[in-house]
Amino acid sequence: MPNTFYVTTPIYYVNDVPHIGHAYTTIAADVLARFNRLTGREVFFLTGLDEHGQKVQQAAVKAGIDPQTHCDRLMPKFKDLWSQLHISYNGFIRTTDSQHQAVVQRYLQALYDKGLIYQAEYTGWYCTFDERFWTEKDVEKGLCPDCRRPVERVSERNYFFRMSRFQDRLKEHIQTNPAFIQPESRRNEVVGFLQKPLEDLSISRPKSRLSWGVELPFDRDCVAYVWFDALINYLSALEYLAPTPNASKFWPASIHLVGKDILTTHAIYWSTMLMGLELPLPQSIFAHGWWTVDGEKMSKSRGNVVDPYAMVEQFGADAFRYFLLREVPFGQDGDFSLTAFGSRYNAELANDLGNLLSRTLTMLANFSNNTIPQPDSQHETDQDCQLQHAASALFPSIDTHLRHLEFHRALETICGLVQSANQYIDKTAPWMLAKDPGNTPRLHTVLFHLTEALRFLTCAVYPFMPQTAETMKTRLGLSDNFSTPVLREFPRWGDYSYSGQTSKGPSLFPRKDSLPSDSHKSPKEPATIHPSTRNMEPSHTPEAKPAANQPVTSEVPHIGIEDFQKVQLKVAKILAAERVPKSKKLLKLQVNVGTELRQIVAGIGKKYVPEELVGRTIVVVANLKPAKLMGIESQGMVLAAGDKEVLELLTMPDEIPAGTKVK
Repeated sequence: MPNTFYVTTPIYYVNDVPHIGHAYTTIAADVLARFNRLTGREVFFLTGLDEHGQKVQQAAVKAGIDPQTHCDRLMPKFKDLWSQLHISYNGFIRTTDSQHQAVVQRYLQALYDKGLIYQAEYTGWYCTFDERFWTEKDVEKGLCPDCRRPVERVSERNYFFRMSRFQDRLKEHIQTNPAFIQPESRRNEVVGFLQKPLEDLSISRPKSRLSWGVELPFDRDCVAYVWFDALINYLSALEYLAPTPNASKFWPASIHLVGKDILTTHAIYWSTMLMGLELPLPQSIFAHGWWTVDGEKMSKSRGNVVDPYAMVEQFGADAFRYFLLREVPFGQDGDFSLTAFGSRYNAELANDLGNLLSRTLTMLANFSNNTIPQPDSQHETDQDCQLQHAASALFPSIDTHLRHLEFHRALETICGLVQSANQYIDKTAPWMLAKDPGNTPRLHTVLFHLTEALRFLTCAVYPFMPQTAETMKTRLGLSDNFSTPVLREFPRWGDYSYSGQTSKGPSLFPRKDSLPSDSHKSPKEPATIHPSTRNMEPSHTPEAKPAANQPVTSEVPHIGIEDFQKVQLKVAKILAAERVPKSKKLLKLQVNVGTELRQIVAGIGKKYVPEELVGRTIVVVANLKPAKLMGIESQGMVLAAGDKEVLELLTMPDEIPAGTKVK
């Protein structure tokens, strides 16, 4: 394993205050940075701001101030939010830094001297919002294909980077380095993009139209295209913001984290720029999805923009960090719901983790005078061994998941140990042992094992919830210092270091019994049916009877068109099918939904055998929240006809491509 780790976020555009998308990427980068520091790697974590370009210039003019003042006013809002979210960045870059601009000009000159930059007349459709040109075939009805805003016809003499020269080389690099672009669905998008001829890239703007940018070293009448300027930050920061300025020490970057909307600029523009400069490409570019709110796109006009400051104030930074990475697999789109947030907060943080610490510290206070007792090996049982085994498997599992950016699975593993420890308390019943002095050796053994499980958990939650981990460490009397590589070797059971007595304190996560409801829902709306609960018959609840004088009706409650439009139905092709062990009803399907492969668990096993399903073209609910059925994650739902039993799958003609929407 290399001894360095270089992780970056995009540099965020200073045209507005930070939002949930900024927070999501930065929190993910912070978790990776913190974990890699714990394992002993030298980490450089870079974030910052993109302060050039036409949107910044226009915003400054609108505000009646100069662009630099506009940037200086917005910059503290980002740094303040990162402070509140406990972001441990090593470098914060601004593209208005003189050191950065000097590096940009140096690389521009190098490409110009190599003959990779030339000047030519250009006429095309220009999108001010995205600050890029589009060809005639890209534009539909006068709108930008990305942001759907109006474009304008622009003719000017620009400088171009010979990006087309590197098309075949880039295709080969992607093919031979599967981890270069992740996840696979995004990699496929880039591969598809490269099937068309790659055009050269306009990398200049005339000062007569845009003056706010880095001046070209070979033409003082032009400034650099904002993306060319911005992408260079990943290299320029290493020359003046790294602890020991040395680009070769950290380059190539271990991972660039970006939103899916800027994948093309990173995977294609940035890669070909690096090839032109004869520099190595980053090891990986990972494009994550977007957040919607209650199924709708976030926008100020809808009034549904999630304010990170408000979430931190109401729930705390660690709970916000936890939810963003726990709720949705990193790489997929996610839906932000206060109902879902509150459910996870109360169930997993307040009831499980917070209660585990509180119960243990209370018992240590009552039964062991706030000290960690020594275990008695003669009084150990299989229950103790099972808890020890679960804890010992924790860090190898987290390490594997974080290497693949499976944040939700890493947290799932942590939750598993929390649940095991709570079950251990229920099974061993220390309060019962305490009633008989003869059980003291066994009582001490139980309390020791509980404390050890919490020691493992304290270190495990640190990258995700740093303040929570520090609180747990203090109350448990642990001497671990998380600014040192405490995971250079994974913890071993019993190899502990407690510096003092334990101490009780306020709840880690006080329950929120009066959570705000989602804005679009009313208490009378029917609950959403998840695949884990649909078609389940009640076992102990008596059948409800109609009230006197009330007619019996089987009428299904009506829904509005806006409710139906939230459901995303897509054509999918079944690639593989197998039975779920210990279930006669459930089948595990691997399906192609066009942009990605999905795993769906379906209750159709009594009607179909797995072999007859492979190759069928079916319809699935593609935007259903993932759920677990018998411990297996299901990422959607198949459509079938039937009441109590499945009669027939809803199928489509085979010639309809996977991913086609069903309207």
